Amino acid sequence: MPKTRAHVIVKGRVQGVYFRAETQYEARRLGVNGWVRNLRDRSVEAVFEGDEDRVKSMIKWCNHGPAGAIVTDISIDWQDYKGEFDRFSITY
Repeated sequence: MPKTRAHVIVKGRVQGVYFRAETQYEARRLGVNGWVRNLRDRSVEAVFEGDEDRVKSMIKWCNHGPAGAIVTDISIDWQDYKGEFDRFSITY
């Protein structure tokens, strides 16, 4: 399976609804590495690395997020896989 990397920005009501924690849970469940963090503009930023189908599953999940989230926009920047992460973490 080819590996890929995606840099994602999720906008809407995505802070204060456990978006980061649930993203971390879902990424670890799927075996995707990278990180997630809140941005000052109230959006959420993430980098996902791993098998292409699993990264796509993470992006699909981000389109709705956890209960309480209202996703209004998601931007995806597909990048070359770097393999620089050994787990998925919440960063600040």
